[in-house]
Amino acid sequence: MALSALFLLLIASSSLHLASSGDPDITSDFILPANATAVDGSFFSFTGMRTVVNTPPSGNFTVFKAALAEFPALDGQSVSMAVLMYPAGSVNPPHTHPRSAELLFLIQGYLEVGFVDTANKLYTQTLQPGDMFVFPKGLVHFQFCNSQSAAVAISAFGSANAGTVSVPRSVFATGIDDDVLAKSFKTDVATIEKLKAGLQA
Repeated sequence: MALSALFLLLIASSSLHLASSGDPDITSDFILPANATAVDGSFFSFTGMRTVVNTPPSGNFTVFKAALAEFPALDGQSVSMAVLMYPAGSVNPPHTHPRSAELLFLIQGYLEVGFVDTANKLYTQTLQPGDMFVFPKGLVHFQFCNSQSAAVAISAFGSANAGTVSVPRSVFATGIDDDVLAKSFKTDVATIEKLKAGLQA
């Protein structure tokens, strides 16, 4: 009886591990959208990055994505990419990717990058062109273009749908009660209201 209980416990724990991992493995070469009956090479091509080439950065931090929503051929492939454009002085605010690590490759400019681990330790680095930095899966991280010139980076993800959770927006722009936030941040409601107003601007 004890042996069968141990066996069931082992199966349950391995199932939990599988449920918490990244994209599921597929049993076919690729996955067609529900409305597709046949595809050609254009299905496996993505032209959405053409606008990035030779386009100067705008006045704000901008992300161009090639993920499942934009590129359906990625379904089941466990990969996606993004091109990130940082005007001088811009920031990609603290955020997480719950389903994937992020591997950032800096191709132009300089970036201050960092992440916070589960022990609340901050790891930072100043990147220059040609440098790479990995942000571990699910951890809060940021990038800051703390220079006089723009920066451009390419990020790769180990998921077709890595997801992005913005820390400022998820905390201050989702309707969490002001009293809860004031107590959590050890401040007053007026300060919380100012923070919320700043995110709406």
